[in-house]
Amino acid sequence: MQTSLEFLGTATTLLRLGPFTLLTDPNFLHRGQRAYLGKGLFSKRLTEPSRQPYELPELDAVVLSHLHGDHFDRIARRELDRGLPVLTTPAAGRKLRSWGFGSARGMTTWETHELVDGDWRLGVTAVPGQHGPGIARHLMPPVMGTVLELSRAGGAPWRGYLSGDTLCRPWLREIVERTGPLDAAVLHLGGTRALGLLVTMDGDQGADLVTLLRPAVTVPVHHDDYTVFRSPLSDFLRACDERAVPTQVRTVARGATIPLAAGERAGGQE
Repeated sequence: MQTSLEFLGTATTLLRLGPFTLLTDPNFLHRGQRAYLGKGLFSKRLTEPSRQPYELPELDAVVLSHLHGDHFDRIARRELDRGLPVLTTPAAGRKLRSWGFGSARGMTTWETHELVDGDWRLGVTAVPGQHGPGIARHLMPPVMGTVLELSRAGGAPWRGYLSGDTLCRPWLREIVERTGPLDAAVLHLGGTRALGLLVTMDGDQGADLVTLLRPAVTVPVHHDDYTVFRSPLSDFLRACDERAVPTQVRTVARGATIPLAAGERAGGQE
């Protein structure tokens, strides 16, 4: 069962899962441009994305964890196909539809949307997340994580988790209790700070979440693209090494593609 991730930058990836191709959290701003984060806050992009919308392959859907300027930016709003299904939170779905994205679908927690191609099925399930601590969560847009379950008639499913911009919380254990063991997890890290508060996982929280969910493969993203990111990738790698976390960490450079199956390495090596 072929599963891979191409990293475009920030939390933007192309997921190729069997016959399906998904785009996640589309952020195409160029180096030096600013993303609007709400409440009068901006952050400058430090990196260049590896693709622009006109360079994308044909897509089956977009998965959007939440509506922030570093996850769905003005370039995405202007240039993405407005007929694409965008699977996101109810709040983001309403706003996207008002912008003309008529197929945007707001999903409640634990709701599943299914894509079908012959005997292939891809379930996209919205799972919980929390973008800010305590009362600060009300200052941030609602966020969702996502579990993707790829299956084909007669075969065992592959299951992957996209964290979205969540903090690590013990109740996230419910994700694997309800959906099953994870073959892969893509974690949004960076230790983002807004108004002095931590609003995305830093390296230690990322290692906590890996320990909690125990995915076979973990891919860290969302850690060096913006000035609001304060916890570099090295923090996460150090924490995972010190704790001997129960996962295989796979880092990926912008523009590179890696497999998401535990027994497969880049280039298809077992």
